[in-house]
Amino acid sequence: MKSLKIVAFAALAGITFSSCNKKFEDYSINTNKPAKVPPSLVLGGVLGDMNADKPWSVVMRWNQFDCCNYNYYGDQRYDWNGADFASYFSLTNVQQMEAEAARLGGKDVNPYTALGKFARAFFYYRLSSLVGDVPMKTALLGKDNIAPTYDAQKAVFVQILQWLEDANTQLGAQIANPDKSNTAEGQVLKGDFYYGNDLAKWQRAVNTFHLRVLIALSKKSGDADISVAQQFKNIVSNPAKYPLMESMDHNMQFIYNNINKYPSNPDNLGFDATRYNMSATYLNTLVGLNDPRAYVTAEPATKQINELHKLPSDITAYVGASSGESQEDMSSKMSNVDTAAYSLRSRSRYYSNYAAEPGVIIGYPELCFNMAEAINRGWVTGDAETWYKKGIKASLSFYGIPTEVAGTVNKTYKGTRYDIPFDFENGYYQQATVKYQGNNAQGLAQILTQKYLAFFENSGWEAYFNWRRTGVPTFLTGAGTGNSGVLPKRFKYPDTERSANTVNWTASLKSQFGGSTDDINAAMWLVQ
Repeated sequence: MKSLKIVAFAALAGITFSSCNKKFEDYSINTNKPAKVPPSLVLGGVLGDMNADKPWSVVMRWNQFDCCNYNYYGDQRYDWNGADFASYFSLTNVQQMEAEAARLGGKDVNPYTALGKFARAFFYYRLSSLVGDVPMKTALLGKDNIAPTYDAQKAVFVQILQWLEDANTQLGAQIANPDKSNTAEGQVLKGDFYYGNDLAKWQRAVNTFHLRVLIALSKKSGDADISVAQQFKNIVSNPAKYPLMESMDHNMQFIYNNINKYPSNPDNLGFDATRYNMSATYLNTLVGLNDPRAYVTAEPATKQINELHKLPSDITAYVGASSGESQEDMSSKMSNVDTAAYSLRSRSRYYSNYAAEPGVIIGYPELCFNMAEAINRGWVTGDAETWYKKGIKASLSFYGIPTEVAGTVNKTYKGTRYDIPFDFENGYYQQATVKYQGNNAQGLAQILTQKYLAFFENSGWEAYFNWRRTGVPTFLTGAGTGNSGVLPKRFKYPDTERSANTVNWTASLKSQFGGSTDDINAAMWLVQ
């Protein structure tokens, strides 16, 4: 027994002695967390972050697609404070993904480096579009630079365009000359739940996003340093080098299921189904165009059914609320479920299962409308009307609405099915409000309106960004808008930037806006 105690003490002494020789940094290492992982595992997190602005989130209310009428669940006020800079965490993961690919045998150019460049472009586009100038060149250096300088928004967008060019080049090279002999984990794309590791589809998505960025720069079309129109033309005139999306099958979209549930689903039907109603900016535009997407995405307002005795097949029974209406008034008008003034979101589509529809991040309809807009603006030659019609048809098809032959749109309301006739070519499209008015201001407004409708509950901030850039459609304001009834142009920087990066934060405000005020109503370079 005595010898056992001596051994035990000796062992303890040995542990104590060895721990005294450890460096301080050793204690910061969590041995329960992996220090090395396959790049495919990191890729999954990066791709998931691209779906941050989900359907039916507050972002969609700021897009004026729907409204919250009950303050417990939120609102649609534009009293914006600090932007979400979580994209910087995503960007650090992009760096880690590339490092892991290199560690596991990836060549200098591999699928992860190509998608890494796209991811940088994607996240910086979102960051800069929300606030203006952002740290870029000296960002992501960790403790080596805890106070990065801000890059001018123009420089950020120039870099975004270069990343997209490089991503396309790298993807094209790997598609044309696949190295089938190299099966190293760092060289073979895995973990891609958007396109199933299909590099050809990724290349289409990259180039389609490239056109989105160029369209976002429409106010800078006269800037010779960027040559927006020429860059746009270079892409669309060379489909062999720059393949684009050609159908809805090429959409970059998040597929929901019983595990990763669509945000609006049977689990929250009893909690908030009556707390959210449709926005007039979206729904009343559909009604004015006699557009069948109203039947698919919304319910008729019960006041229209029970007091005015309209049928659910009557499109005038679908009514949206102004996003600028005071929440108190909106709530009062929605308090009685049998006489509610405004339409709710469709129960059969959004509450009957866990996979209502894909969450589109970059879609084919947007491409069509971007092509139509570029032709309308004279950037490229082509038939704007053809692309405009393609965009409308693609969006309608997303909702199962027939476009090639006359058919019906089905609306089920309280157990009764209504078959509503619909003829795209000889009916819907022949309306003066829908039929393309030509390459002029009226035609451009039509393109932008239909693009807005196609963005419904998808594509993150794009509906707002396009409104800010063009003023189409008219976003509604009022007591419920906040910010003194003014729609803001940007977010403030996070408070952490003001407190931890004060010198560079102050310099950025002065260079952008001529003062020291972080003003949400100030116009960034992109929209000046």
